[in-house]
Amino acid sequence: MFEGKKLYRGVSKAGINAAYKRRQAGVLLATSFSYIGYYIIRLVFTTEQVHIMKAYGFDIGQIGLILSTFGVGYGIAKIFMGALVDRLNARWFLAIGLYLSAFFNLLIGFTQNFYVILGLMLLIAVTQSMGAPACQRQISLWFSKKHRGSIFSIWASAHNAGAFLCVASIQLAIFLFSGSLTMVFVVASAFSALIATLMLLINTDTPESVGLPDIATHSGYVEVDGKGEARTEKTTDKSFGQIFLHSILLNRVVWLVTLTSMSIYIVRYGILSWIPSYLPTKGFSVTWAKWFVGIFELSAVPGVIALGALSDLLNGRRALICLVSALGMLGCLVVYFTTDNHLALIVVLFLLGTLIYTPLSLVGLMVNEAVPNYALGLSTGFMGFFQYIFGETIATALIGILVKTYGWQMGSNVIYLAAVLAIALLIALVFKEKQLREMERAVNN
Repeated sequence: MFEGKKLYRGVSKAGINAAYKRRQAGVLLATSFSYIGYYIIRLVFTTEQVHIMKAYGFDIGQIGLILSTFGVGYGIAKIFMGALVDRLNARWFLAIGLYLSAFFNLLIGFTQNFYVILGLMLLIAVTQSMGAPACQRQISLWFSKKHRGSIFSIWASAHNAGAFLCVASIQLAIFLFSGSLTMVFVVASAFSALIATLMLLINTDTPESVGLPDIATHSGYVEVDGKGEARTEKTTDKSFGQIFLHSILLNRVVWLVTLTSMSIYIVRYGILSWIPSYLPTKGFSVTWAKWFVGIFELSAVPGVIALGALSDLLNGRRALICLVSALGMLGCLVVYFTTDNHLALIVVLFLLGTLIYTPLSLVGLMVNEAVPNYALGLSTGFMGFFQYIFGETIATALIGILVKTYGWQMGSNVIYLAAVLAIALLIALVFKEKQLREMERAVNN
């Protein structure tokens, strides 16, 4: 698709507005559906862990190691991919990452060797790390802060839909190909590659790449970052080291948001990764437990979008919405780990979807809003490093070891501790957010 920089020169204001809305719709659809494709790939192995253990002879410790290998690779790669996408075309970056993820996932379907699978999961982790930074950069550059909570929540909910569609694609493959594990991986890869192709056709890199004004000029609203400085520059002559030091490491808001996200990631993967293994201990069948992975994810979609929109209506009070969600999350966790009642477990899983993914969605937006526009991908990558190197690794490898040695009670204690830490950090963010809102109000008055 040709993107000429003079495409809209001389066009009326009404024409610019119409073009902006059309391009924004394309960006929202492309980032959301592409991320659905990323998550179809990401969760195939997690969802099929019980069948893989039986078919390949793996134990729960090996499954935990494979999952944590993904987390480590993803977390490290996300910093570099985040910095890279700030300097490249995000539209192509997003599509190429999905194509490569689908290819490496396809290869997993043709091997039962533990070490080969470990290596392929590492390659999937690297290519998966191209998705979120590209999407978050595009959303931040195409949508104003007044509407970004709603838009970001819609995009963030795409991975919930992706998790559900992952389960659906697995069940379709099992039905069509008589339970073949190989075809489970093949079908998921085929779906994701098709999505990458279609979304590449409707996506656009930046407003300026097609001759449109930047979002600050178009909306007439100037934002400030975590240091209270105006977020207007999209490019810079600063080196990677200078950007990393001044925009990330010396930015208090980035640290508060990142550590909050890491803590909630422990809760997220502490629940999500072990649903297929935990629920059977409560009397659920393996088949039903697998479906609850998708139900847990999909149930979050309406709540996350609604609460993201509410953060816009409350003039960007993202941290307050996150705090309320985290308090509810802690209450649901207590029920999840202490009851054997099937109805109660189903209800809290539905609620946990919204209460976990709302703060995860909004902190992803908050870290982008805390940095200059030329550090959007890097901020996403920095937060992703902590989410996966520490958050997911603790929730998979550590909890897998603890459960294997001491039982589920010890695993639940790790998750409780993470939830309490997230609440403490969010309290600090509520006060910092209030201060930054006042600075932003002064800039725009």
